[in-house]
Amino acid sequence: MSKNKENEPFHSGEIYHLWAYLFHTKHYLVTLQVFINHTGDEDLKAYLEDLLENEVTQEAQQIEMILKEAGIRLPPAPPDRPNVEVEDIPAGARFHEPEIAILVQEELMYGKIQCSSMMNISIRTDFEEIFGDFHEQKITYYRKLSDLSKKKGWVVSPPVHIK
Repeated sequence: MSKNKENEPFHSGEIYHLWAYLFHTKHYLVTLQVFINHTGDEDLKAYLEDLLENEVTQEAQQIEMILKEAGIRLPPAPPDRPNVEVEDIPAGARFHEPEIAILVQEELMYGKIQCSSMMNISIRTDFEEIFGDFHEQKITYYRKLSDLSKKKGWVVSPPVHIK
């Protein structure tokens, strides 16, 4: 192994997980575009737009650059979704804000697991650092969404059991 981390070779697990992470992230970008179209709540819309631009898009760009520089074929991406007005989506076909919040929270939890897995399988310390940063960003966005959900009354507490 080289002392210069950029000269270290990728092992097959790193390549697979980088490629799979980018594949998933590209699809999640489109999912966020759909969620943005479905929300009428301005606070949630601002949160989703911030998440899309400052976390998910930047992660995709960073991983894409690594794969390109290594000469690895990039995964396919679905087409971007057009912007639509929430009123143009029939009520029965629309995601509601509490549903969007739960789905985004689940995705952030899943993303933390993916980042932890990549940090654990990586030999290259630069990959450990990159995914450590991604993990911290997901924690930050999870907390922001948790606070927003509490503020909006979207959190449903399980029943309390008292004997």
